[in-house]
Amino acid sequence: MQSSRGALVGAPLLRAALGLGLGPGPRRAASEAHGQGWLQPAGYDTGVKVYNSRTRRKDPLIVGSADATSWYSCGPTVYDHAHLGHACSYVRFDIIRRILTRVFGCNIIMVMGITDVDDKIIRRAREMNVSPTSLANLYEEDFKQDMAALKILPPTVYLRVTENIPQIISFIEGIIAKGHAYSTAKGNVYFDLQSRGDKYGKLVGVAPGPVGEPVESDKRHASDFALWKAAKPQEMFWASPWGNGRPGWHIECSTISSLVFGSQLDIHSGGIDLAFPHHENEIAQCEVFHQCKQWGNYFLHSGHLHVKGKEEKMSKSLKNYITIKDFLKTASPDVFRLFCMRSSYRSAIDYSDGAVLEAKHLLLAATAFVEDARAYMRGQLACGPIGEDVLWERLSHTKGAVKAALADDFDTPGAVDAVMDLIHHGNRQLKAVTKEPGGPRSPAVFGSIVSYIEQFFETVGISLADRQGHLALLHLTTLGLFRTGQERAKIPILKTFYVTRLSTCKV
Repeated sequence: MQSSRGALVGAPLLRAALGLGLGPGPRRAASEAHGQGWLQPAGYDTGVKVYNSRTRRKDPLIVGSADATSWYSCGPTVYDHAHLGHACSYVRFDIIRRILTRVFGCNIIMVMGITDVDDKIIRRAREMNVSPTSLANLYEEDFKQDMAALKILPPTVYLRVTENIPQIISFIEGIIAKGHAYSTAKGNVYFDLQSRGDKYGKLVGVAPGPVGEPVESDKRHASDFALWKAAKPQEMFWASPWGNGRPGWHIECSTISSLVFGSQLDIHSGGIDLAFPHHENEIAQCEVFHQCKQWGNYFLHSGHLHVKGKEEKMSKSLKNYITIKDFLKTASPDVFRLFCMRSSYRSAIDYSDGAVLEAKHLLLAATAFVEDARAYMRGQLACGPIGEDVLWERLSHTKGAVKAALADDFDTPGAVDAVMDLIHHGNRQLKAVTKEPGGPRSPAVFGSIVSYIEQFFETVGISLADRQGHLALLHLTTLGLFRTGQERAKIPILKTFYVTRLSTCKV
């Protein structure tokens, strides 16, 4: 157990194991910026401008240490299969994590909380006539398998709620001791939002007020939220100073994050639907517990995955979802990753077969170019004289454009467009007709272009290595489009691509 003064049990050992040092390690802010009283951190300037939900603008991304950049990710509530809406958020943040690591030199220490006790878990367990623990274990493993299938890097550490109940109880005690929470005769504990005053609402700008809670509740104020819920009949529970019960949702993430990172956190991520009330309440809890002015320097939120033609997100409650496993029966994880990169991570994205097909075409175009360029380098592809100077200049321009795009709030659409434009210019050179095979060749420039393209895709977690598999799919896709009369040139990079590939299909 932890004293009410707030030293989390087990925190020093875990922090040391992750290379974060033994002390609580608060990082002092360098300056106070305008808007929401945000304190610009001191530390390592990554060179990235990132949209920060705390300020509602792009801020310089400055982390406490390049060697140990702290990142907390809200994980799943494990009561069912994950779907593409979940996958889109996790893939987008995986891409950002890879970019920060491989392009901007950050060693990310990522912690993900697993919510393995929740109303949804309890309800689903009853429906399936299994224990909540068995159900949670089943779907936690299922979630991890889905993430691996999508090529998402695992966090540095997963932490389950049920394995940190003593720490959660101690965290609640600390908030009570500081006068920001209260227990009731029914055995519930609530956060007193009125005690925060105008400090509440740092993400969404709302003041404490009614949010639809029943008037017969044992809360002092309708907007107060639960830190500890008294046990109900037939529910799992733990003993606490306030009686048997289980933790509220918001306190779980605050405790787990603080257990590892202490009073300061570089990056916090999640879907946009988590900004309020979940992340807002996390900020309130952590800032009063740690007695700090700013917990969580940067909040990154991903947009929803929408079903095309409908103004609704893909979700289980709306029964309009596609599971990750079902999607991967017809498309590769690389295709889905490129699909996610075609829009800003912050924007909503429409899911449709056409959008996925477009991503597939772009991936196949990149793979085909690499294959053709390698054939040219081996002397197996004849073409006219190469404009080397033009290609060297184009390669240099592309490198600069990609780096600038990634530094601008991880602008993956801009980066992909720049790379595909480079491929377009390379293809124009390779497809130049020659009547004199065996003339002078320029393998060095194409070798450099291929190396850069492969490096770019590898950086964001996409592999071009399975050339034969991609090319087999390329032939089948192209032939199918040709036979059904589908338009072949909606995307500029594919104009030359389709014409040349149809000849290899012998149609």
